[in-house]
Amino acid sequence: MLMIFDVTEQDFEAQVVERSRTLPVVVDFWAEWCGPCRQLGPVLEQAVTARDGKVALAKLDTDANPAISRAFGIQGIPAVKAFKDGRVVAEFVGAQPRASVEQFLDALLPSAADALVETGDEASLRQALALEPNRADALVPLARLLHARGEDDEALALLERAPGDFGAAGLKAHIELQRTGAPDLSDAFAALDAGETERALELLIAALPSADGAKDEIRKVVVGILDELGVEHPLARDARRRLAAALY
Repeated sequence: MLMIFDVTEQDFEAQVVERSRTLPVVVDFWAEWCGPCRQLGPVLEQAVTARDGKVALAKLDTDANPAISRAFGIQGIPAVKAFKDGRVVAEFVGAQPRASVEQFLDALLPSAADALVETGDEASLRQALALEPNRADALVPLARLLHARGEDDEALALLERAPGDFGAAGLKAHIELQRTGAPDLSDAFAALDAGETERALELLIAALPSADGAKDEIRKVVVGILDELGVEHPLARDARRRLAAALY
């Protein structure tokens, strides 16, 4: 697959927007008559080539593709826009020195901590936290591993470092509810541990009307599960509706 290629209005959606869902795509908006474009182009191409397939470069001639240039508000060239997950995440205008281009591209690539979180085992998660101590996407899975083997004190200490994260709040509430044993949610937690998410949600939501002082903690557990599922998951949409009905 080519990492440096020309793009037009006809294939921009496929070659840039959709492709950016799997790796960063940098678009160089340029024109033949533009002197600074001729200076920046080779710098971009060399820097992208050096990154060995981790980022792509799409070159778009603004004269030949005026509609797409207008759509992205191009007023001066060279203009460079970086796409990730289908949207623009970074940009600059004008010829830049090589060091600035290198820094721009590096910011689009996964960090060492990102790669460790993606690996997901305990050693990798601990290494990720050594690099970035308050990453919720490392704290929560590590706390979950610790909780699974009964090391709840360390798990809770980790979760305290992720304030405002729904997953962390949900796991913290889960651990605290298990510790108190009131109300009895053992079947719900057993289902959750077994990967039976739909049954776990049903049991947790069903427990809310009679939960008295534990309602907010159960709500946090449910919200944490829904956050992990994602807003578009059909199970999450239905559970969110039932959660609201049970609470209000």
